[in-house]
Amino acid sequence: MGGKYRITGDKYPRMRPHRRRGRLVVVVVACGAVLGVAGWGTLQLIDVFTGGGGTATAAGAGCSTKATKASPAASATAVASVVGVAGAAPKPAQITVNVFNATTRSGLAKTTADELKKRGFKIGEVGNATKQYDKKVTGTGILLGPAASLNTSLPVLATQLTTAERRTDAARAGTTLDLIIGNQFKALTSPTASVKALSALAAPQPTASTKKGC
Repeated sequence: MGGKYRITGDKYPRMRPHRRRGRLVVVVVACGAVLGVAGWGTLQLIDVFTGGGGTATAAGAGCSTKATKASPAASATAVASVVGVAGAAPKPAQITVNVFNATTRSGLAKTTADELKKRGFKIGEVGNATKQYDKKVTGTGILLGPAASLNTSLPVLATQLTTAERRTDAARAGTTLDLIIGNQFKALTSPTASVKALSALAAPQPTASTKKGC
């Protein structure tokens, strides 16, 4: 052991690299592995949430386009729907109403019919209710019409007595409606409120809809 290494006393020269250098290498490798795994995991999460690259972007763009700009066919359908609803509400002058009194108070049918006539409705029969309804209508009244009147003339008449119950009879023919006065009836809805309700009924507002999944 001559030359560079000399033995002095009871201490011996180290014949191998210092252990700290080996530990440093291990730490560097471990950190690199951890960072690599974390980066790979991040890329996987991004891929999952975006749906995968360009395809997801294209699909998202298509969905956004559909939500902000309707196709000509969809626009035509929306217009037709609004026109159909507005056109389905006839004017009071186009509606004939029978007024029947189902209470024990006399004169209600006549006075109510006169008021409806002043408001533009055509008046048909006026008198007492049939046995089916006589003294059996506990509310303010019943508005009765054929099945076709459910979304047409019946809502128009309902603007004159908003608290009345609406009913339709599939077996009923014609277009005439019945207003059957009930025990809690006091008066028709005020002219101001009726006009406001008629205006809202004649000019419905279209509602926006979005495609599910977008």
